[in-house]
Amino acid sequence: MTKSDLEYQFLNLWLTLTDLPEPTHDYRFARDVVGDGPGIRRRLRDAGLKDWRFDWAWPDVMVAVEMEGGVYSLGRHVRGKGYEGDCIKYNFAQSQGWSLYRFTGGMLDNDPAGCMEQVAAALGGTEKLPFTDDIYFIRGRVEDEAPEM
Repeated sequence: MTKSDLEYQFLNLWLTLTDLPEPTHDYRFARDVVGDGPGIRRRLRDAGLKDWRFDWAWPDVMVAVEMEGGVYSLGRHVRGKGYEGDCIKYNFAQSQGWSLYRFTGGMLDNDPAGCMEQVAAALGGTEKLPFTDDIYFIRGRVEDEAPEM
């Protein structure tokens, strides 16, 4: 599966603003419950689970990040079936002990350090991240100067 622009934005901010471990992309957490390997689809189905993935995860400490795209364009995450499916996924993850953080593009744009600090704290990071008003996200990368208009 490929990373979305929003997932790249999170990863770029994470790698730029923290010195903490890089997360695993598209981590399939339901497999932890039924075991991986041959017959996985049957075991998931028999357990009433789906092959759910987290956008980003630190499996060793059970911390995950989900990027919620399409908030203002009525994307899958905010329409009936997609929203309900995400709720089921998130509730199951939390019942298994996962700490889950959800961010929108607007949240990353408006308070990048605040978003990263939340996840960093869950991973045991204690330092306040640097002041980031002068960091801009432009076409998949972090820049330290605003684009010329």
